Amino acid sequence: MARTDKKVGYSPTGKLEDVSPTMAASGAKEALQLIEGRWKLVIIFHLFGHGVLRFSELERAIETVSQKMLIQQLRELERDGIVQRTIYAQVPPKVEYSLTEWGKKICPALDALLEWGAERPVSPSAD
Repeated sequence: MARTDKKVGYSPTGKLEDVSPTMAASGAKEALQLIEGRWKLVIIFHLFGHGVLRFSELERAIETVSQKMLIQQLRELERDGIVQRTIYAQVPPKVEYSLTEWGKKICPALDALLEWGAERPVSPSAD
């Protein structure tokens, strides 16, 4: 049986050396915490697809989200450095949201996740 503390190559890019299973699990947990939340992935996909969106455009694009929840999720994404908010000094105020350069780097991983989910074998229904 393999030892769990043995150093193994868990970095798909090979950039991270000496990554153990425990370190990989911890890193994955931290990454998932950044995008956990009912609407964060939806917001990220919309911003990736459109580049820059105003708050009202996001609100229209995600019809079932409440304004309060959208604001909360955007603030958390901004706090974590995934989304950038740009405020224009004009009347009425104009606020735009876009992915940061670091935020854009998650998109290939999300694409891979979508492809993985699409490959899920359909199990026969138990009628």
